[in-house]
Amino acid sequence: MTRSKWLGWSGILAMLGLLLLAFIWHLSIGTKVVPINELIQSFYAYNQDNFNHLIIQELRLPRALIAVCVGACLAVSGALMQGVTRNPLADPGLLGMLTGAALAVVYWSTLVSDASLVWLPLIAALGALISAVIVWSIASRVAGGITPLSLILSGSAFTAFTGAVLAIHHLLDQQTFEEMRTWLVGSLLASDLSTLYWCLPWIIIGLVAAVILAPSVTALSMGEEVATGLGINITRRKWQLLLCVVILTSVSVALAGPLGFIGLVIPHVVRFWVGADYRWIIPYCILLGAVYLLFVDTLARWLIQPHEIATGLITILIGAPLFIWLVKVRIR
Repeated sequence: MTRSKWLGWSGILAMLGLLLLAFIWHLSIGTKVVPINELIQSFYAYNQDNFNHLIIQELRLPRALIAVCVGACLAVSGALMQGVTRNPLADPGLLGMLTGAALAVVYWSTLVSDASLVWLPLIAALGALISAVIVWSIASRVAGGITPLSLILSGSAFTAFTGAVLAIHHLLDQQTFEEMRTWLVGSLLASDLSTLYWCLPWIIIGLVAAVILAPSVTALSMGEEVATGLGINITRRKWQLLLCVVILTSVSVALAGPLGFIGLVIPHVVRFWVGADYRWIIPYCILLGAVYLLFVDTLARWLIQPHEIATGLITILIGAPLFIWLVKVRIR
């Protein structure tokens, strides 16, 4: 085994250990601190009359599992977008996909009174896909064609537009606003395993596809000429990767609402460690994205006990200054 591979795999093992620690911390910390011994007992000797066991199994475990899935999906989707577009600022949130998916879910929930969970990821995916196509179309019509700047400007304009549409909708429909206001800023407060069950197949498909397509992303990040020289069908591969990003983004929105900055920041942090090879970037993003959202969600529950801050607000408060620092030291 070469030194680079040894370092890569040792880093994966270290990240798995960090993920385990973050998972345990997430389960034990909150308004009520659960001792480690009772936390472990809740898994192998569950007692429904034990209040601590109920807290772990009914409230914190579903939330932790969803945090792991959403963090991994958003980090990977951001990495794929940055690699394919060769744009270090690319992110599902900045390109309008998060708000587009949220807008689709809100209108679907309003129009369909008997909304089934099975359709939630698909509706979010439709909104994300339409948003991506619109932003890409707008950017392609700008003088000079699709560039990192035109994509960001188009995505920012579209995000502002969809945000305004959501605000108007909530002014006209107070009931929907009351039901979804926490979800719309990004929150794991109402985490529900039934939603995760419907999303899990799509999560697996999206993450496995990202790992399989990772070598192509490395080639695309070096330029289309390089990718073509390696025998990659550029158009087909970009559509495959866009579909992968749409799947990962939509399940994240379905589970936790539009959480920002995770897909923007985590890939840059990973590149500090592993360089530009997406065969390593994608697995590291899966693990670090999960660790990061577990950490952020724990802070959201712990900072102002017994109250709770929406997780999406914490991701912005941490992600924005971190991203500014990354822009200063990393992005050229």
